[in-house]
Amino acid sequence: MFFIYLGYLDYNVRKQFEGKRWAIPARVYASPVELYSGYGISAANFEALLKMLHYRLDADLSAEGTYFKNGSQISVKTRDFAFWDQHQPGMLVQLDFIDEGILSITDLTKSEDVAIIRMDPVQIGSFYPTIQEDRVLIKLEDAPDTLIKGLLASEDRDFYQHFGVSVRGIARAMWTNVRARGMVQGGSTITQQLVKNFYLTNKRSLSRKVKEALMALILEYHYTKNEILEAYLNEIYLGQNGGSSVHGFGLASEFYFGSTLKDLPLEQVASLVALVRGPSEYDPRRYPDRALQRRNLVLNQMVMEGYITLDQAAEAIAKPLSVIPRTQRSSNRYPGFLDLVKRQLRQDYREEDLTSQGLRIFTTLDTQVQDTLEKTVAVKLSQLEKLPRVNNLETAVIVTRRDSGEIAALTSGRENLAGGFNRALDAVRPIGSLIKPVVYLTALEYPNKYTITTKVSDTPIVVKGQNGTDWIPQNYDHKMHGNIGLHTALAKSYNLATVRIGMDVGVARTAKTLKSMGVTRAVDLYPSLLLGASSLTPIEVTQMYQTLAGDGFSTPIKGIRAVVAADGKRLQSYPFIVRQAVDPSATYIVNTILQEVMHEGTGRSAYSSFPQDYGLVGKTGTTNDAKDSWFAGYTGDYLSVVWIGRDDNKPVSLTGATGALQVWTALMRQISTQPVNLIPPDNITMAQVDPASGLLANKDCGSGKQYPYIAGSAPTNYSACGESVFEQDKSWFEDFFRDEPNQNEPETQ
Repeated sequence: MFFIYLGYLDYNVRKQFEGKRWAIPARVYASPVELYSGYGISAANFEALLKMLHYRLDADLSAEGTYFKNGSQISVKTRDFAFWDQHQPGMLVQLDFIDEGILSITDLTKSEDVAIIRMDPVQIGSFYPTIQEDRVLIKLEDAPDTLIKGLLASEDRDFYQHFGVSVRGIARAMWTNVRARGMVQGGSTITQQLVKNFYLTNKRSLSRKVKEALMALILEYHYTKNEILEAYLNEIYLGQNGGSSVHGFGLASEFYFGSTLKDLPLEQVASLVALVRGPSEYDPRRYPDRALQRRNLVLNQMVMEGYITLDQAAEAIAKPLSVIPRTQRSSNRYPGFLDLVKRQLRQDYREEDLTSQGLRIFTTLDTQVQDTLEKTVAVKLSQLEKLPRVNNLETAVIVTRRDSGEIAALTSGRENLAGGFNRALDAVRPIGSLIKPVVYLTALEYPNKYTITTKVSDTPIVVKGQNGTDWIPQNYDHKMHGNIGLHTALAKSYNLATVRIGMDVGVARTAKTLKSMGVTRAVDLYPSLLLGASSLTPIEVTQMYQTLAGDGFSTPIKGIRAVVAADGKRLQSYPFIVRQAVDPSATYIVNTILQEVMHEGTGRSAYSSFPQDYGLVGKTGTTNDAKDSWFAGYTGDYLSVVWIGRDDNKPVSLTGATGALQVWTALMRQISTQPVNLIPPDNITMAQVDPASGLLANKDCGSGKQYPYIAGSAPTNYSACGESVFEQDKSWFEDFFRDEPNQNEPETQ
């Protein structure tokens, strides 16, 4: 019977040890910061980045992951890091700063200028298996010699002599504990500790102790000492990070000291060894005095075994613990964005692959933009809630890089909580006047009928419904504005003119344009679509406006750059994909009008924070009863979409201009450094046109403005002098004092 039981144990030991030993969670990284001369980051912000990356302040720059600041200079010893596209060795560099950013970067080893360096990326999350364990696997040859010697001195002096169980070690531990009148040394070998961690529970009983000893003997029989020791280094339990347990010295090094294991000095290695005896009892954050005493004991034991000298021990004992503050669990950082990443990954990977294969996922997130976004949302929403009848606001904001569609930042609500409702991805809300550029884009694709200055009628219209119910839309200000230029109708967001244009080109044609711009959600083909009665999520709105920001070329917005396997093999890349979605010439004209929105229309308040020549492009949106406040717009470098509303769908008492635009402006003035420079396509021609008549400006009249036209569609006749601009295009003075003229307020069916 005993031999049958022994055979059973033998089978289980070999099955787990030779099979897939650990479920390694996927690690998710932000976009790495690339530094070069002229890069606009201050010395203070760069030091903040180093701290986020857990670089240590060290005047000697004794190891990778250290830095030293001297006035306007920061010297850094960067970490060796394998990116998805290249391996970058550690470098010793000096960065010189001026007020505008980085003046120069010097390689201190070669005494020469460096064109560009890429910092190792911030880890923003992990996708854990069901059992919340995390570890950073290390090979035995990569482990510091001081770590191995520290473990042998304090945990198992006879490791390379015994066969799994050490009678001499048990006797020595008993005698040491009697002399110390306390439990200062254990009798379990490293092999027994591995068995206990790897195979058994923490239940204390004689039968379990016998089972542990038998399994240790089996393990020693089948595997070499080095194989056992390497498994031990990766398996031993060394602490708790929230709901996730910290296993192995590789992860413990990052968790307690913010550094890779190979970079740790002797005193910090000894602190990790001290944790083996009891991670809770010797937790250096909770019980620093106790941890310090245990660390020093480990150092003295290393001296007794001849592994280090007395001077080395004395120098290490004189050092503080230097444990980094407990940071927010990386798996909980930026949960809205991580939710997006996981959803995109599920299109190519199984759930078990994401939580057990040790994948490394490189994303597009810019942590500096993300942190700025979160702070801005917190401040601005609190300010807005001080207004009358404004409370319980929620929000979703998405920021993309205009040129690539990569998501630089995303927030799904005011609370940064994992597992909550992701408003950025799932809040399906009416989009109001954000749809209007699609209506006008559709019309402008027929240049023989519609141009930027075509006169359109902003007068009452009755749309017959199929069920016999008439739809009678109204302007936001409940006024009519007569015959106006098409650009004015969009810039002022007039509903009546928009419906007339949309009904002329067709609701279905407008919906087709919307689909071409990247919106895959089915929309109801009702006339109210023309005023934004259909509902989209913030990320769908972002995709739509990304096409406008891309000059008519659609770029799928994405949050992932690459996926790399645990062995360094690149598994998946997410290349830049672009396709022409709508007419670039019509898009250029719409974007020109949306610049007019920002200068003269509902977005004009943004220019209180931006230079007048910044070229902002954007559109406000407000829905029925002011339940949703929207703004979508872009600068030269970023596109941002902001939604503000309430989860209970009650009115927020904010228009697009008084709500979402305020958040957008506060955010973009902090992150944007590039103005918009719209480049006209080859078939765009410019003409000096009298805005009152829509005809070519007569030189004798002294009035006129440059407008873009698709080749062949510009007016050919000249205007006569004397027509009143005031009558045709209402005074800007009148519009200035309106709350927000002509946002979407249709009575939808």
